Amino acid sequence: MDLAFIALFVAAGIASLFMAWVIGAGSSGATPFAPAVGANEISTMRAAFVVGILGFTGAVTQGANVSEAVGSGLVGGVSLPLSGVIGVLVIGAGLMAVGIKTGYPIATAFTVTGSVIGIGLAMGGEPVWPKYTQIGAVWVFTPFVGGGIAYAIASVLPRPDVPERFSVAALAGLVGAVTMNIEFAFLGSSRGGGSIASVVGGLIGLGWAGILLVTLLAFVGVAAAVSIDIQRNPSAGLSRVLLGLGSLVAFSAGGSQVGLAVGPLLPLLDGIETVSTLAVLVGGGFGILVGSWTGAPRMIKSLAQDYSSLGPRRSIAALVPSFLIAQTAVLLGVPVSFNEIVVSAIIGSGAAVGGRDAISGRKIVVTVGAWAGSFVLAFGLAYGVAAILP
Repeated sequence: MDLAFIALFVAAGIASLFMAWVIGAGSSGATPFAPAVGANEISTMRAAFVVGILGFTGAVTQGANVSEAVGSGLVGGVSLPLSGVIGVLVIGAGLMAVGIKTGYPIATAFTVTGSVIGIGLAMGGEPVWPKYTQIGAVWVFTPFVGGGIAYAIASVLPRPDVPERFSVAALAGLVGAVTMNIEFAFLGSSRGGGSIASVVGGLIGLGWAGILLVTLLAFVGVAAAVSIDIQRNPSAGLSRVLLGLGSLVAFSAGGSQVGLAVGPLLPLLDGIETVSTLAVLVGGGFGILVGSWTGAPRMIKSLAQDYSSLGPRRSIAALVPSFLIAQTAVLLGVPVSFNEIVVSAIIGSGAAVGGRDAISGRKIVVTVGAWAGSFVLAFGLAYGVAAILP
């Protein structure tokens, strides 16, 4: 390797770390525990500390799918050169930093995806239409699915004829069952890893029946424990469910968002045997952790003021679909915006409680415009930058 290549590679690594820091400091680092902070269940600094640890863990154990999709699944026929990788990361992180500074909800997934596609196509790459269709479907349906689920949950929780020891317990059981089936890189022998349910099912020798049995036991066990806890002390029980959901969402944020920071680097490692994908994920996870510890407290405190009006029930209604959608995106290897996921869920839960008066049409239009504008602007800038790259 010559010195110029090494210098560019170091620059790309620094740009990747900066992107990871922005992700940790932004909505994906602040959102998961903002409801709990707003409800005075956990302090701001402790929330930032916990979300950093969980985000790092999620990045290392679940980040491979999205990282590979961003690195090599968006444009066919070409591999981005080092200068192109740096351009992608600088454009994506720069737009995110502008969004944080101005308060506009710039979406990380939209900026990075737009940048990669823009530079890749400008360099002669071929569109990967099946992947674009998959990504577009997730982006378009997320507000409707997430908002719809949140609306349904928020409509049921306050009902006196559906006691919370049953309704919240059932939701917790569902989340527990899903958690047993999410894939971790350190489980299983396949490239995609394995789930706790599949590993335990294999150990007891029942195949798919074993997976279903473990899933059912997780649902029943978690639901029963939460039901007993809420029956003993409703307020404390709801708080513990809220903190548990926040933890899972923080973990999922790391797994889904780290790929936006390190994905563009992966194709560069094909000829470098000394640097593994795991090492890159650890580096990206470290950037998210530092971002969460140093930049997220301010964002958490700001968001908590908005979340404080939600209360624990609406917060639970928003976090359940956020967790489910984030894990679906990780499984599919689709870059997804946590901003979009959580905002949609909050709107859905708000509509259930306050009706149409609780929804600001202007704010929704501005937010959706910022999301779409993030992609278009990133694509245009990247396509233009590619014209001047060597």
